[in-house]
Amino acid sequence: MVRLAANLSLMFGDLPFLDRFAAAAEAGFRAVEFMFPYGETKEAVAAQLADHGLELALFNMPAGAWAEGERGIGAHPDRVAEFREGASLALDYARQLGCKRLHLMAGKTGGLDQAACRETLIDNIRFAADLVAGDGIDILVEPINTRVDIPGYFYDTTAAAMRVIEEAARPNVRLQYDVYHMQIMEGHLARTIERLLPAIGHVQIADNPGRGEPGTGEINYPFLLGHLDRLGYDGFVGCEYIPVNGTIEGLAWAAPYLQSVEG
Repeated sequence: MVRLAANLSLMFGDLPFLDRFAAAAEAGFRAVEFMFPYGETKEAVAAQLADHGLELALFNMPAGAWAEGERGIGAHPDRVAEFREGASLALDYARQLGCKRLHLMAGKTGGLDQAACRETLIDNIRFAADLVAGDGIDILVEPINTRVDIPGYFYDTTAAAMRVIEEAARPNVRLQYDVYHMQIMEGHLARTIERLLPAIGHVQIADNPGRGEPGTGEINYPFLLGHLDRLGYDGFVGCEYIPVNGTIEGLAWAAPYLQSVEG
């Protein structure tokens, strides 16, 4: 059964953040995800989850100066102390919010020594994985496209991300597979998902081009979501897309999956 999670950083964007939980539940979602919770107290976010019967699928560890264009610091050799402080903050929130998946963002590393970046990233992944292991939390690594969204990001293919995961050698480090990013970078979505399924800890979706909701671009989502279901994937599918004409207006594609969750 496909389990959708509304991404509250991108969906219901006409509402204040804490009001988006109620909107997601009313629309039929039983889980949510978001990029960062740190602008709110963990108690306030936990109350929204509890009040609306929502499970939190995923959020990101602190990722540097986001408003200034940074997209993670996990691979930055001069930011190790900051990364590790952020990892502890993320764990504090995850415990309060009952979240079992944290996305570790490597960051943009253009102009830096790539060997040093790789060594730093592996060390930081191991640190974070060991830190959260006792709480049953997975650290997720996500390849992100460098052609449209984040030029210079440290890894942009599943092969590159899997090499990092294998080198980190921690059982609670898994792959975050974003269909939108991987359609841009490598295609072959169904076969890649099938091959990497044992390593995948979370899936995210958006259509291409434009990063809109399923049905606005070239990706055959009815087939692909059915394929995930047939393969036995039992994780969440995060709706990390930018609604083209409003969140509610663009949810027709999701109706069969939301109804199946409610049933």
